Amino acid sequence: MTALMKKASAAFLAGILMTAAGCSTKTADTDTQETAAVTETAEESTEETQQETAAETVTPVMSQNTVTAEAAVTSNGLLDAADFFTDRDLAQTADLSDAQYISLTSNQDVSITSEGVYVLSGSAENVTVRIETDDTAKVQIVLNGVTITNSDSPAIYVVSADKVFVTTAENTSNKLTVSGTFTADGTTNTDAVIFSKDDITLNGLGTLVINSSDNGISGKDDVKITGGTYEIYSTADGIEANDSLRISGGKITIQSGNDAIQVENEEDSTTGYVYICGGDIAINAADDGIHGTLAVQIDGGSIQINAAEGIEGTYVQINGGDIDVNATDDGINAAFKTNVYTPTIEITGGSLSVNMGQGDTDALDSNGYLYISGGTVDISAQSAFDFDYGGEMTGGTVTVNGQQVTSITNSMMGGGMMGGMQGGMQGGPGMGGFGGHH
Repeated sequence: MTALMKKASAAFLAGILMTAAGCSTKTADTDTQETAAVTETAEESTEETQQETAAETVTPVMSQNTVTAEAAVTSNGLLDAADFFTDRDLAQTADLSDAQYISLTSNQDVSITSEGVYVLSGSAENVTVRIETDDTAKVQIVLNGVTITNSDSPAIYVVSADKVFVTTAENTSNKLTVSGTFTADGTTNTDAVIFSKDDITLNGLGTLVINSSDNGISGKDDVKITGGTYEIYSTADGIEANDSLRISGGKITIQSGNDAIQVENEEDSTTGYVYICGGDIAINAADDGIHGTLAVQIDGGSIQINAAEGIEGTYVQINGGDIDVNATDDGINAAFKTNVYTPTIEITGGSLSVNMGQGDTDALDSNGYLYISGGTVDISAQSAFDFDYGGEMTGGTVTVNGQQVTSITNSMMGGGMMGGMQGGMQGGPGMGGFGGHH
């Protein structure tokens, strides 16, 4: 490894204090331990001096607390989320007892080839933290006041591992930037500031700002966010994943030139979903705000979307949360993205506000079914509801352009563009026989 490293003493115990947005926290205090004096032999003195000199360039991460966030998952939704987050995913602190400290140096990549906890600090240009371990290794990267500015390569690149954790240290600001055209790594198009071929979890106490000339974060398996504060500015997608994006906490701001959140697996139609149960998310996107090819399930959190299309997936299920969508195409769209589900929009709870632009736009647009059984839905639109197969309202409070409605009338099939404003009137399609739609 070209960067300077030093193992922290055993006295440096876990973590970084955090309160994760959208999740409650549990804090366990640990006693401060005094560092024992160590008498070095004459043979070790030269090596010790070199290591101490390296350590002086690094600010240690010290805390007396260990914090774990709790994810408010559900097991009775479309997706069974009971096991979506592990204890280590939710731990907002790193165990530093055997950590290695790394001070970044410009034009010197950091190569991590073994399992462990690595604490990074410093400012540098043209540096890639490259993680390439065996497929059983878990690696944790702690960003302790890091600034990396690259021209053509990821700041963090996970080539191989079982799982990688990127943790922001308490009260630190970190910034990762790629300003130019990404250069491929062989046949791999490494087109994101954080690019991972394996599972990756982002958590912690601090702030991470990502500026990208392409994608912000790209994961080829599962991507999870359980805590921390993130600002992502990208010309393409903000966060993309192949298998899933799961968010249980954190404060996330995304401004993107394409989709803010995009999850799609072209090789496996049974995966490619977005799951959100917490966090504070603000999105400004040129295309989709949230796109999950298989499904989008929202069980909680605060989500504000300004986009061409707010939320899109084959199956969109809203069970909770506070969601505000401002869109110029469709507010929520269920379309034939996979053959696993029939396109469906299902609202069972939460608070949803949809404000549509003028023109040929629909607030809730399903190429299959539309169900509302609970929650609060407030729509401002010329066309409130558009569904191809059937729609049913059995509960909840729905308001269209200031008027509370008691049934769903198809705007396109049941009377033109103003049909959705007349939901309190009879004349919609028959609603029998749409049960068991999961």
